[in-house]
Amino acid sequence: MLVAMARKTASDDLLAPVTLAVGQEDLLLDRAVREVVAAARAADSDTDVRDLTPDQLQPGTLAELTSPSLFAERKVVVVRNAQDLSADTVKDVKAYLGSPAEEITLVLLHAGGAKGKGLLDAARKAGAREVACPKMTKATDRLAFVRGEFRTAGRSATPEACQALVDALGSDLRELASAVSQLVADIEGTIDEATVGRYYSGRSEASNFTIADRAVEGRVVEALEALRWSIATGEPPVKIVSALAQGVRAIGKLQSSPGARPADLGMPPWKINQVRQQMRGWTPDGVAVALRAVAEADAGVKGGGDDPEYALEKAVVTIARAARSRGRA
Repeated sequence: MLVAMARKTASDDLLAPVTLAVGQEDLLLDRAVREVVAAARAADSDTDVRDLTPDQLQPGTLAELTSPSLFAERKVVVVRNAQDLSADTVKDVKAYLGSPAEEITLVLLHAGGAKGKGLLDAARKAGAREVACPKMTKATDRLAFVRGEFRTAGRSATPEACQALVDALGSDLRELASAVSQLVADIEGTIDEATVGRYYSGRSEASNFTIADRAVEGRVVEALEALRWSIATGEPPVKIVSALAQGVRAIGKLQSSPGARPADLGMPPWKINQVRQQMRGWTPDGVAVALRAVAEADAGVKGGGDDPEYALEKAVVTIARAARSRGRA
């Protein structure tokens, strides 16, 4: 399934001169790109693909990439985070939109919103093929996504199975898509709740770490949704607090010893890379605030408060706010 759950507007010609993918759901944005690239390579197996970030697309770069080729080769130029392009580069892109080159497909990935709206409006006015890739913040959206994945794979899954998968894996769309692929590959016939349980019943711990990951990334809405799912499925609050504590402590460890070896930090290299991405908005004061919040939640779920659920929600909100402390400093 290539662009499930992504709404398309304007022309649905995959090789339209310009495709505009709008939203913040990384999986859908990546699928939008892959769909265009696959179509281009189906038309010409030698298609040249250039995948660029804003810092790689300097003024004049687009003109160079889209200039006529001696061999008239097909090319796909992907521009990620187009809302972050410099003012001069935006001028180049707008000029190109008015006269796109033949045999070239420009794919603009834009987060939407006010930042870079001028470029967004210009692309739409130019008649770009548009793919909407909104962030799926609601559990109902993710449930619809899972159903769509099974449907596109040509397989049947019961409503209970789809719900069980969302309950087990939480808000990570890539995990959900991967799980559907695995079940489709392994299981014959209709996929039911019991099947999902056999594969993913041990995922509650992973769901707890999803809560922690979203919280330390400052993604409070998603963290709270994941928290509520865990509580609704009977996850012990003390385990959730433990995951939150590990997430905050990992930020603190790497912040205080950025050059330390994995063995000294007690984390594998992949975890260190993940934490480096998560710690960008953190300050030492933010870590201290978050650690106090975890301690208060721990007391709250162990009998020090009347409402363990409230204690957990308060901790998640406090941690998510602390994750943005650098921007407020």
